[in-house]
Parts: sequence; C-alpha cells; structure tokens
Amino acid sequence: MVFEGLADKLQATFKKLRGRGKLSEADVADAMREVRLALLEADVNFKVVKDFVAKVKERSVGLEVMSSLTPAQHVIKIVNEELTALMGGTQSRITISSRPPTVIMLVGLQGAGKTTTAGKLAHMLIKQNKRPLLIAADIYRPAAIKQLQVVGERLGTPVFSLGDKESPVTIAKKGVEHAISLGRDVVIIDTAGRLHINDELMDELANIKQQAKPHEILLVVDAMTGQDAVSVAETFNGRLGLDGVILTKLDGDARGGAALSIKAVTGCPIKFVGMGEKAEALEPFHPDRMASRILGMGDVLSLIEKAQAAVDIDKAREMEEKLRKDAFTLDDFLEQLQQVKKLGSMEQILSMIPGMGGLSKKLEGAELDEKELKRTEAIIRSMTRKERRDHTIINGSRRKRIALGSGSKVQDVNRLLKQYAEARKMMKRFQEMQKSGKKLSGFRLPFMK
Repeated sequence: MVFEGLADKLQATFKKLRGRGKLSEADVADAMREVRLALLEADVNFKVVKDFVAKVKERSVGLEVMSSLTPAQHVIKIVNEELTALMGGTQSRITISSRPPTVIMLVGLQGAGKTTTAGKLAHMLIKQNKRPLLIAADIYRPAAIKQLQVVGERLGTPVFSLGDKESPVTIAKKGVEHAISLGRDVVIIDTAGRLHINDELMDELANIKQQAKPHEILLVVDAMTGQDAVSVAETFNGRLGLDGVILTKLDGDARGGAALSIKAVTGCPIKFVGMGEKAEALEPFHPDRMASRILGMGDVLSLIEKAQAAVDIDKAREMEEKLRKDAFTLDDFLEQLQQVKKLGSMEQILSMIPGMGGLSKKLEGAELDEKELKRTEAIIRSMTRKERRDHTIINGSRRKRIALGSGSKVQDVNRLLKQYAEARKMMKRFQEMQKSGKKLSGFRLPFMK
C-alpha cells in the first residue's frame, strides 16, 4: 500500500498525542521529531522535510484551539493542511484548449511507463467523451510503435505512425496535422526516453515542443525511484518547462517520498498517478484526499467515485429487485464479485474508509484476487442452470461433480456456497436496515474467508 510505512508512523505518533488533555511545547517538539524521522524514512527530500516540520511547529506552538477540537486534534488538522499544501493543495487538471485539438506531450526516461500511460490517459479521455489520437514518436525503442498500436487497437483509438525512418519531430508535427484532418480533439504524443538524461534526448524533445506546440507537457516518472524521480523532474522542468507530472507504479511504492517531494522541489503539480496495470488504473491526483489517507482519515470521495464508475446503475436496480423477491442466484453472486473486483484490491478499498486503513492487515483471505475470482467463476459455471437458480439442491454427489468439472476441491465448492449464503443474508440485512434505519452490526464482506 502506498505510504504504508509513513501512515503507520504518523498515526502512531498522533495516537500518543490524543491521550493528552493539554499539549506543551515539549509535547509538540517530540511529536515533530517523530514526524521528521517518519518523513525522512519515507524518502522525502531533506529540505522539504525541514520546511514542513518548521511550518507545522510554528502553527502548533501557542495555537488558539477551536472550541470543537482538542489540542491534539488541532495539531493533526494542521499536519493534514500542510501535507495537502505540500502535495499541491488542490487537484491540478489537464488544460483543454478552446481550439481543438489539445496536444499532450508525454516525456520521461526509458522504463518509466510512457507508452502504457499514453493508453491509460486515452482511456480516461474517452470516458470523458473525448476523441484522442495517439502519436508513435518513439522510433528508438524496439517494438515501441507496435506496442502503442496494440494499445490503440484495444481502445478503438487511431494511432499515427510513420515507422522508424522519419524523425520524431516530423512524426509529431504531421501527427497533429493528421488529428486536425480527422477531427480528433485530443492528441497524445508518446516520445522516446533514454536510460539517463542527456543533451541529445533533451534537444530532440525541445524540437518536438517547438514544432508540435503542446498545450501540456507531462513528465511520466516511476514513483518507486524515490528521490531520483524528483531529480529527473527538476532536470526535465528546467529544460522543457513541465505542466505536470504523472507518477507511475505508486501502488507499488510503500514509501511515497516522490509524491511528497516533487511539487515542493520543482513547482510542478502531480496530475495523475498510476495505481495498477489495467487501463482504468490511472487516477487523478487529489492532494487533500491523499493527505487524509496518510493520516488514517480515509478517502470516501474517491471510493464513491470508484463505485460510480464500476457499478452499472441499471444492473444495480435489477439486483435490488431480485433481492426484494428473494431471487438472488449464484449467477448474480458472481456478477457482484466481478463488480467489487473493479473497485480495486481490498487493501485499497479499506484505506479509503475512515479508521479502516490498518484493518486489511488483520483480515486473512480478505483479498479477492484474479485467481480467486477465476476459481469462483469456474465453480459456478460447472453447475447446471437449475443448481445456479436453487443452491439448496446441491447435495454431496453434486458437489463432487462440480468440483471435478471446475478443477477444484469439494472444500472449495463448500466454501463458495457458504460465502453465497452469507452474501444473501447480508443483503437481506441491508434491505432491512434501509427500511428501519437501524445500524448494520457484524458486517462482513461476502468474499472474506
């Protein structure tokens, strides 16, 4: 989980503060010492840490506490505000040109994930009713053009390419002209990278910028490289003038130092973060929501947005009707699991719920991965239509047949049927809760073992 180490340490520090009625200057100093160490261990830039701690200290000592908050809560509020400011304050969006097409140029070192990110960005723009065109301007990396063409084909988005004989500058310029002729309203230029920064790379990118006249130059950088990512951002910004940063592989970076340092060091806002391999795994970066997650306050807005994007409203209404009529079948159960999977991992979901961030570590078997989902689907598909409609008829011999047909064990079939029964009970309780307004006790997700 991103920021896992930092989040644990900061939350432990503030837990100590909450146990005190009043805070002395020494209490604040001790807390800030721990915050400083936690940030440094998270690979946050040293100067950024120094300035951050100084600002929090200055605001915390001799503060006038709001009547609705305890001194400890007020310090946490200050840390939350300063963390948000550190990461850019507010969400930074792509500037859409009033005269299409909007030209977006992706730059970065080789291996940062530019081509994959180009596809993810196109996927996001398509969902916003845009009509993107991808330009294959990386003529140096073997199979880079083919990779982008495969991505474009999967998205149903055209890819402009002149092969690897023309210069990237010519390809970018002619690609923009082609987009205008096709009536495309967004252009995404996938440029070449190098294993390290050099003058040849920078000169080429500067020439592409001059000819293609991009409205947005976005640096794609690997979050897992930590402070190296910040150094790369500084150099690219100095030579090209960046409009923003896309941090890839943030889901694999438990420290998160790059996300906390880039804006403060370079002045460039983080616009998007990569949180996985799938096309929809590129997310807008919200500094305030990320700060809340780090401090264990959750991120309910992002969870709601994920749910809205993943859930088919018509199917949800249909499911509600089935629940009312007690007609929730095993086919419906499988569909529900597939919808939940779209929301992301169990760890991601729980980190967005206030106070639940640490719960995923305590829930063995709570993760619904692709392998588990495929096994569940195989078991359900091995049942007859009658069995899927009425699970009560599935006796011992039927269970053996289903296990054999799905390549699983009888115990797996038993566990699935138990989970399905629990899901039915839970959904009935949700229905009752909605009618009576009562709280739901003993809540348990259906795919938890």
